[in-house]
Amino acid sequence: MIEGLPRREREVFELLCRLEVATAAAVRAAMPDTLSDSAVRTLLKRLEDRGLVSRSAGGDGFDYRPVPRTETVAAGALKRMVDTFFAGSAASAATALLGMGEPLKPSEIKALEKLLDAARERDQ
Repeated sequence: MIEGLPRREREVFELLCRLEVATAAAVRAAMPDTLSDSAVRTLLKRLEDRGLVSRSAGGDGFDYRPVPRTETVAAGALKRMVDTFFAGSAASAATALLGMGEPLKPSEIKALEKLLDAARERDQ
């Protein structure tokens, strides 16, 4: 879905997925490098024309939000990352992720244990 987007459009779309809803000014302010207001509005319009972004009237102009569910976009991005950096190995990616963060909460450990149990049952 977003794999074929030009780099700038993909950056704006991914940023909007993180923000969930934002004005063009908020998107511009959150960009890692400076783009003009008209450039950000043009990118948002292109994304809207592609059906990836919707807009609605808000208090400070238009509010933009991603049309696909953020979870769907995140799953696709994660799959690309696993394929690119971990040769398709979800286990290698999970090991790397677990090694770089804060200690897990008990609820997170339980959730991971459930996923591992389900994977074991599936593979038997």
